[in-house]
Amino acid sequence: MNRFADRVVLITGGTSGMGLAAARRFVAEGAQLVITGRDQRRVDATVAELGDRALGVVADAAVLDDLDAMVEAVENRHGRLDVIFANAGIGTFKPFAEISEADFDRAVGVNFKGVFFTIQRALPLLTAGGSIVINASWTMHRGNGVLTLYSATKAAAHNLARTVAAEVGGRGIRVNSISPGYIDTPMYPEAALGAEEAAAVKSQVVAHRFGRPDEIAGAVAFLASAEASYINAQDLIVDGGLVAATPA
Repeated sequence: MNRFADRVVLITGGTSGMGLAAARRFVAEGAQLVITGRDQRRVDATVAELGDRALGVVADAAVLDDLDAMVEAVENRHGRLDVIFANAGIGTFKPFAEISEADFDRAVGVNFKGVFFTIQRALPLLTAGGSIVINASWTMHRGNGVLTLYSATKAAAHNLARTVAAEVGGRGIRVNSISPGYIDTPMYPEAALGAEEAAAVKSQVVAHRFGRPDEIAGAVAFLASAEASYINAQDLIVDGGLVAATPA
């Protein structure tokens, strides 16, 4: 497939997990790619893997100066954007009573402020017919006592998909979010869990397994493609049946 030939795609948090899987998918389908990450070595290693159609930018999604530098790099290299995957995010998994102000500020800074201003700053470069995909989470669909802060930031990020879609629809730009379930990534690696905990997690999922980052990448690419041209202001849950059904 060559759905993204000569299309310019920006992926924040593109050096690991779902972001890296999406970067590989878009490059494989012909895209010109810009990825961000906070660690120079990982950014360099990812660009080396992806090849000369990739540009790496060191940026913290919560720092507006970094986002401005990111947009400047995109403009200098390509002059436009066709797809934005606002993927950068962090996990804060603590009981409600134990969340500190520092926890709150960092989670909101990356997961909501970062998504908000990534889109705001990059939007002027987005072409008519372009697509924005926001990485949300299954956790915004179901209450969980140790995910209060994380879930709230992801719900806020998803709401942008609806409100920004309403604002930019006249430009022919679509905005959607994706809600991954339990995905085997460095943020939540199956191998790092004990056998009992991993089994307990999988017992909640109708598919009886963790998802793979490449499965999320496929869904992101679909939402960004012309095949999803009439899908707008929606959230696509990719969770193996976690939210919608209870395993027999």
